[in-house]
Amino acid sequence: MAVTKIHPIEKTLHLALNYIMNADKTDEKILISSFNCNPKLAHLEFEQTKRECNSKAKILARHLIQSFAPGETTPEQAHKIGLELCEKVFQGKYEYVLTTHIDKGHLHNHVIFNNVSFVTGKAYQSNKRSYHQIRTVSDEICKENGLSVIDENYKKFKNRYSTNGKSYIEYMEFKKGGSWKNRLHLAIDKAILKSGTYEEFLKAMEDLGYEIKIGKYLSFRHKDKKDSGRFTRTKANVLGEDYTKERIKERIEDPTKQQIYNKEQLYDKLSYKKPDTIVNIKNNEKVKSSKGYEVWAGKHNMKTMASSLNEMRRYGINTYEELELKLKKAASDRQQLLDQIKQAEQEMKSIYSVIENKNTLSKNQLIHDMYIEDKENNAFYEEYKPQIIAYEIALKELEKSGYRTLSIPKLSDKYTVLEQKKISLMEEYSYQNFMLHDLQQAKKNTDIYLNNHLEK
Repeated sequence: MAVTKIHPIEKTLHLALNYIMNADKTDEKILISSFNCNPKLAHLEFEQTKRECNSKAKILARHLIQSFAPGETTPEQAHKIGLELCEKVFQGKYEYVLTTHIDKGHLHNHVIFNNVSFVTGKAYQSNKRSYHQIRTVSDEICKENGLSVIDENYKKFKNRYSTNGKSYIEYMEFKKGGSWKNRLHLAIDKAILKSGTYEEFLKAMEDLGYEIKIGKYLSFRHKDKKDSGRFTRTKANVLGEDYTKERIKERIEDPTKQQIYNKEQLYDKLSYKKPDTIVNIKNNEKVKSSKGYEVWAGKHNMKTMASSLNEMRRYGINTYEELELKLKKAASDRQQLLDQIKQAEQEMKSIYSVIENKNTLSKNQLIHDMYIEDKENNAFYEEYKPQIIAYEIALKELEKSGYRTLSIPKLSDKYTVLEQKKISLMEEYSYQNFMLHDLQQAKKNTDIYLNNHLEK
């Protein structure tokens, strides 16, 4: 598994170069290469390049780390892969020093390269796009050499669960949401549930009233907004990670999508119509002042009471006493289900946190190792303080967790089981909730109806 990380160096260039060229770590300095500079004088040559290019960049150099899974490669192959990575990424425009360390349980390359190009005179632009390019190139080279790439288990987990799940209340509110974004989310979810292929998904979106524009990004606009609304792109920063074109295709092909994204019957439950209420004839001023309204109210009450009786029989209730007992049991069952949902959510939250912390340790392991070896190096600590603190916080959190010994694949499997259990519980809670409201309304109607007739 090749993992890449990149960090800026603003003050400790000489110290960083000394560290990566440590003889004990580089097989007596055999595994050291450089481009367009002398490794021993690289810090001076980097500064000279910066002066010649009149660069005002504060960053002196960039420190790129590429690590490999234990036992997966040899020091020589790892160094060769590092050279190829440098050639493809820097394209002969930046001075660099490459070393391969063999002192840890896993091999890893260190590349310190000038922040300023001696060809263009411009500073290296380190951002998400350039980092993604480095990672992509690294993955391609590793695959060509028969090596694994970045932790696919973590990547798959994040793709499937971009958040650690909505609470039941958030879930219900979201489903009732009226914003254009919520409506588009719901439409995409429903279309995915109905579709076995990407083409079927596009057809389903059209059937739901959306115009589609296919380009670099998949875009939608509801037909009701044709004159005033713009197309909405399925970009992660617009709709979320779960609604990009690539993720939609993955969701369509996911055999467990019916469980992960819930069953379509739930949409029908959410459109439930509240039962009518019986008119309280005794306290209704309109009944007292209008004979016609009184006649209508009487017919309405008989029809509504008949409907309430049918509703009670549907739940197996034949007497008023049975209705009261059923109401108590339904309220108790609903609360138990809510407690189970909260417990599942808490476990999911814990697992999600453990996976994130394990990933934080993996990302910052090498920097923390360097810090531990020389704790007195204050300059290094200040340079990498955020990464060191992040590592130590993650480690402390993991030590408190009951899941710390489990691997990410096992944690992901456990999370999926809990997610499916939670969805099942939420569906049952939904049913209990609607039943409780039905029975409460039936009891209310029965009480009013009996009161009306007792008064007569």
